[in-house]
Amino acid sequence: MREEEKEEKLEDFRIAGEIARKIKKELKSVVEGEKLIVEIAEYIERRIREEGAKPAFPVNISINEIAAHYTPKENDEIRAREEDLIKIDFGVAYGEGISDTAVSINISKKYEELIKAGELALENALKSMRAGVGNGEIAKVIEETIKEEGFKPIANLSGHKIKSGELHAGIDVPNVEIKNTYYFKEGDVFAIEPFLTTKEGAGYVVDREEVEIYSINNKGSLRLREARKIFEYAKKEFSSLPFAERWITKKFGNSLMVRMALKELLKTKSFKAYPVLVEKNGEVVAQAEHTVIIKENGVEVIT
Repeated sequence: MREEEKEEKLEDFRIAGEIARKIKKELKSVVEGEKLIVEIAEYIERRIREEGAKPAFPVNISINEIAAHYTPKENDEIRAREEDLIKIDFGVAYGEGISDTAVSINISKKYEELIKAGELALENALKSMRAGVGNGEIAKVIEETIKEEGFKPIANLSGHKIKSGELHAGIDVPNVEIKNTYYFKEGDVFAIEPFLTTKEGAGYVVDREEVEIYSINNKGSLRLREARKIFEYAKKEFSSLPFAERWITKKFGNSLMVRMALKELLKTKSFKAYPVLVEKNGEVVAQAEHTVIIKENGVEVIT
């Protein structure tokens, strides 16, 4: 790829990051008061579209022991309370670029030290990143920082490489030390996202049965006409990016037929499911995240 083409593509990532950064500044005021989380999610998704972009995935609003993959149902009655530790994780897709960012909010300040430890782990990781450094080295920085602050990293969650149209591009940056499996290259785009919990936590997450987020897989043999319609709609509208059941029901209605179609799409592996992830011991989880572009001597933080 010519240098001009590479920079042109990276500019889309920068614009996606700028949109995310703008919206992130609004979040604390959006969360204040006992807000329905579906209202918060739809506010963020609407703001992304108002900025001329699309959500790169459904807004995740994960409360307390929930670590990831919770996006509200269409008629969700859960409220974000001031004493809750609320992780808001969202992404922006603009042209060929994607940004992914997250922030932990606790209005009551009960979990302030945990949140600050996650932010420090992120800060230290980004200070250590540059072309030629290995992903295992950054994972070690994240783990050491979290433990030095008196908390536990979540071992089975990680940051990830991002490519055009591809949110998770096959290279991970875990929250615990590993051997280097990849060395950062100039122009790479990575989302770095420390997850951490209390000393009493197990330090890893497990699946809950609940699923609200999906992505396209290979189309199986679909018997139901509604299933075929939903598959083609998702393929056209979202391509390889994740989407919410809430978005599907807004388009097709929350009917029995739609629910049956979703079951068939999962059974035939036409859709991939992303179960809600919770801390094994039920302890609270914090998260911090930025998307960065790797440079020769450091990183460019775009969110």
